Amino acid sequence: MAVLSQYNYVFAIGTFFALLDAYNNGANDVANAWATSVSSRSISYLAAMVLSAIFETVGAVAVGARTAETIKNGIIPPTVFKGDAGVQMLAFTCALAAASSWVMWCTRHSAHVSSTYSLVSAIAGVGVAVAGAENVQWGWNGGKGLGAIFAGLVMAPFISGGFAATIFMMIKLIVHVRKQPARWAVFTSPFFFLVAGTICTLSIVYKGSPKLNLNKKPGWWIAAVSVGTGGALCLLSALFFVPYVYCRVLRRDQTLKWYHIFLGPSLFTRQVQEGDRAKVPNYEVVQKDESSASSVSSGSFTDGEIKPAADNDEKNAVQAESRQKTQKELIAEGEARHHANLRKKRGPMGWAMRTLHENPMGPGQIYELHNIKTLAKRIPAMVVVALLYGLYYDIHAAQTGIEGTPDGKRMERVYAAAKKYPNEVEHTYSFVQIITACTASFAHGANDIGNSVGPWAVIYSAWHTGNAAASKAPVPLWQLGVLAATISVGLITYGYNIMKVMGNKITYHSPSRGSSMEMGAAITVLVFSQYKLPVSTSMCITGATVGVGLCNGTYRAVNWQRVGLLMFSWIMTIPVAGTLGGVLMGLILNAPHFKS
Repeated sequence: MAVLSQYNYVFAIGTFFALLDAYNNGANDVANAWATSVSSRSISYLAAMVLSAIFETVGAVAVGARTAETIKNGIIPPTVFKGDAGVQMLAFTCALAAASSWVMWCTRHSAHVSSTYSLVSAIAGVGVAVAGAENVQWGWNGGKGLGAIFAGLVMAPFISGGFAATIFMMIKLIVHVRKQPARWAVFTSPFFFLVAGTICTLSIVYKGSPKLNLNKKPGWWIAAVSVGTGGALCLLSALFFVPYVYCRVLRRDQTLKWYHIFLGPSLFTRQVQEGDRAKVPNYEVVQKDESSASSVSSGSFTDGEIKPAADNDEKNAVQAESRQKTQKELIAEGEARHHANLRKKRGPMGWAMRTLHENPMGPGQIYELHNIKTLAKRIPAMVVVALLYGLYYDIHAAQTGIEGTPDGKRMERVYAAAKKYPNEVEHTYSFVQIITACTASFAHGANDIGNSVGPWAVIYSAWHTGNAAASKAPVPLWQLGVLAATISVGLITYGYNIMKVMGNKITYHSPSRGSSMEMGAAITVLVFSQYKLPVSTSMCITGATVGVGLCNGTYRAVNWQRVGLLMFSWIMTIPVAGTLGGVLMGLILNAPHFKS
């Protein structure tokens, strides 16, 4: 066995598209997974970036190789390549190229799609081009074929919605209907630590990684470790988290610092002066206070809702003016104000925006000397903006819709159908949602990392060994780590473009709702991961969002137009990605050559 040096270029191209697929996975799939937390105002976009980078990597390295096995060998049997490692490399390179190109186009146009089913469809299309439709595993294939994978297309949203709705209904019965809901929210919060700790530990130790010697542990050991870990987290949260949240939420102690959490039960007796009482944040989706109105006028919104001032006369005037403008004009005005505000900021982002504003491209073609000089100044600024723009993007405003437009009116009706709960209760669950968001991120890393790393692992093993059968070898941990990092980069730099059409765009969000959505989706994804089935995190979180939205007691609490658009994009992914992969592979494999 030797390295296929003559196919170095195929390995390089395959590696590029594997990284691009992982990047798009982060910008599309991870973004919609974290949109729930950001939409609920429990976590800032910056915090989502940091936590995602940590837990995506942990989930990928600890559990991610399971679904990669299905992607590698469950759709196209290695035997169809007849020992030709070069053709095998080419096949999975074409699949990655087709899938990543489709998801990249969708992400650019804020279309929420499944990177999982994009890649699976592309691999199936490549398989048809290589060996004919009869050699692709269309059936169940022991839970690894296309029949099993696409069964998740139907099952996952409903299962996730069921889990999420069940959790939220428990919160409603235990907390929201009580006379003192804030106290019930604080003292029942350890339950989420119990569930999150147990689920995450179970996902690691049950059918665990052979590299960690966890794949042959007895059932009693698995149960003891899983429940014991969850119970330990529950106990620690009762001793440290509950007293901290009690002081922070119920007693409104604004002098409390994050490190005071280590004081534990002694915080129950901490003295709080009347003048030191903190204000609880307002978690209402559409803010109506004056501070929000002033922030809009100062240009803090991007393409979101342009709200009128508090004064009725001014409100009517603004509404009349808005009706005379098109949606594109309103969006352009919002973006112009936002960019003007960014130019006033200090630091790299302010410098970059000022540079782009002060150095527009001149007349003529780009290769004109004056345009080349201008471009030399703009390129560094463009790189800075690409890296940092998401940190300053107002995702909440983008989700609520522009007032006066059909979309804005639709969202107003959706929000009106949802019951609003006390801010003290929602503030408590904003802490809990950090836990559920990290669990969901762990679950995503455990499942979706297999999308990109599976084909890349096949390409690497075939190139490195020259043996097509080497695809059955375990996925190297370094490949899991590299693609997990690339997924995080995708969320950081471009995730906002998907977040703006998720979250509150589907139904009214709040921390208690968001934590239920994330936990329901995380449980579903981890269950599918245990059976080595790639499943779309996008579909799971969407199903969970709809399930919790319906818990308001009316179908009007869900934006069915947005749900319909999401379903349409999911369905279209299958034929488009499959055709792209099959056509690309067929052209390359059967391309005419010069005769020697």
